[in-house]
Amino acid sequence: MKKRHEQKLVVLSIALFFVFNIPFVLIFNIEGAIFGIPILYFSLFTFWVISIVVSYIVLKRHYE
Repeated sequence: MKKRHEQKLVVLSIALFFVFNIPFVLIFNIEGAIFGIPILYFSLFTFWVISIVVSYIVLKRHYE
């Protein structure tokens, strides 16, 4: 794997560490729902899916 791809994944991991940290998560702990899902759960799963997509894109470019 190229060094720049490793660096992108490290930056993604550090960003996810801060996103899934309690003070940031509590920002989304408000009443309400999006499509019937509480905002806290919706935001957590959205960030999780976005991180998977970004990781996939970075790794796919490496193997092409």
